[in-house]
Amino acid sequence: MFILPRVAALFCMSTAALHAEIAVKSGEKIAFLGDSITEGGWGSPKGYVRLVISGLAANDAKVDAVPAGISGHKSNQMLERLERDVLSKKPQWMTLSCGVNDVWHGKNGVPLEKYQENITKIVDQAVAAGVKPVVLTATVIHEKLESPENQRLAPYNEFLRTLAKEKKVPLADANAMFQESIQAANKPTEKTLTTDGVHLNDAGNRLMARGVLKAFGLDEAQLAKAEAAWGGGK
Repeated sequence: MFILPRVAALFCMSTAALHAEIAVKSGEKIAFLGDSITEGGWGSPKGYVRLVISGLAANDAKVDAVPAGISGHKSNQMLERLERDVLSKKPQWMTLSCGVNDVWHGKNGVPLEKYQENITKIVDQAVAAGVKPVVLTATVIHEKLESPENQRLAPYNEFLRTLAKEKKVPLADANAMFQESIQAANKPTEKTLTTDGVHLNDAGNRLMARGVLKAFGLDEAQLAKAEAAWGGGK
C-alpha cells in the first residue's frame, strides 16, 4: 500500500523536471542596455533582442522589451543614462552588454579599473531599484581570437564573470560561446559570427540570443522551441 504513493510522487517529480522554470514571467519587461550590438539587436528583425523576446514567447513567457542600446557607447555613458533609459521605465529585468567599445576605442576607451567601477555601479543601482540584472560578457573584437584587442578584452570579461558570481546575478557568457563557435568553425579567413569582426550577423545574433535565454533559465528543449520559432538560419 505504500508503493503506489511513492511511485506517484516520483512520477510527479520527474514530470515537473521535464521543463526548467523560466525566470522571466509573462507580463514583465526586460530592458536591454548596451552599445551598437544591442541597438542592432533591436533594430533588426533578426537581431538578438528580437530573438530573445520571440524565444520567450515560444515558451509561454510573453514579455515586453525596453530597447536601450546606443551605438558607440561605453560603460561611463551607460552609467550616465541608466536612470533615464532603463530604471525610469520600471522593467523587472535588465541585460547588460558592455565592454567592446571600452577596449576597441583604444585611448578613447575606458581603462579596466574605471570600467570595473562603472559596471559595478550599474549593477548595484539596478538591484537597488528592484531591477534584476543579467550580465553578458563582451563578444569579440575581430574574429581573430589572438588579436591584441581580444587579449586586452580578456580581463574585462574575467571581471564580469567574477562580478556576476559575487553579486549572484545570472551570467550569459557570450564571449566564451563566441570563442568556442569560432574555433569549431575553423575558418580563419572568414567571418562566421560577425559582418565586420564586431557587429553580429544572423548566426551571431542567434548565438547571442541563445546565451541570454540560457541565462534566463531555458533548458535545451525550451531552447529548441525558441529556435524553431526563429525559423530558418544557423
